[in-house]
Amino acid sequence: MRARYGVPLAITAVGAAGVAYAAGIEARSFRLRRVTVPMLPRGARPLRVLQISDVHMVSGQRKKRAWLQSLAGLRPDFVVNTGDNLSDQEGVPELLDALGPLMEFPGVYVFGSNDYYGPKLRNPARYLLEKAQGRHGLNGNAPAVGVVHNPWEDLRDAFDSAGWVGLNNTRGRLKLPGGFELAFTGLDDPHIKRDRYALVEGGPEKDADASIAVVHAPYLRTLDAFTSDGYPLILAGHTHGGQLCVPFYGALVTNCDLDTARVKGLSTHEAGGHRSYMHVSAGCGTNRYTPVRFACPPEATLLTLVAGE
Repeated sequence: MRARYGVPLAITAVGAAGVAYAAGIEARSFRLRRVTVPMLPRGARPLRVLQISDVHMVSGQRKKRAWLQSLAGLRPDFVVNTGDNLSDQEGVPELLDALGPLMEFPGVYVFGSNDYYGPKLRNPARYLLEKAQGRHGLNGNAPAVGVVHNPWEDLRDAFDSAGWVGLNNTRGRLKLPGGFELAFTGLDDPHIKRDRYALVEGGPEKDADASIAVVHAPYLRTLDAFTSDGYPLILAGHTHGGQLCVPFYGALVTNCDLDTARVKGLSTHEAGGHRSYMHVSAGCGTNRYTPVRFACPPEATLLTLVAGE
């Protein structure tokens, strides 16, 4: 009897312990990633950029709110928000409370699918199936019937009122103290086919001191377009760093067509005879229906931009 039931019970116990750790401990073990990117023109002073992504705010997440508020102590030169701020229709007030101290700094933003639409309960194994089938994101031209619409207009209005520059299929600029001017080119979320590169094509603006491309989901079509046009740096989110990773192996999925080797952190992308730096944030939240992380703690990133060689 012991031999018959001992192994299954042990496996069940280990699985339960893993879920408890992933949901109760690691999903709330917030980290700060620090990277240096040599992409500024010669003679430029270093710039400190705080990238936040995939907050997926749900009402009642007090520890996440306090951690996000504390990031203002880093005193970044500007903030880049790469989308998916919400995972709860009622989450806007708490999100704005969390980001309030950061909205005192200059900033830019793009939206992700979860800013527009509420999440749906789904089997996590579908991500592996979609990877095997080469299917990612929206298959049709509109979300499925019955999808909940999030109050993204309230989010946009609050960001705009704070002076953050919206970059959904458009360009924008930030003029920093000392006169340094940054040009940004952004896309709406490719995961739900809202990206319209034709509206922003043409490459970096030559009268700016530096240019950065911003998008929520790092689909290859957008990375190829930005890189071919000569952008030195692309900032993205969406992947959650794989969210459920295998220790000493890494991510199994990226939830887009990006390879798992570049699921998070700083890497490069090559297209059209050009090479761009790319930073993909692992994000600091999860979909409300899958509130777990394993071997992939939630994070924000402080990027220090320095002069290139």
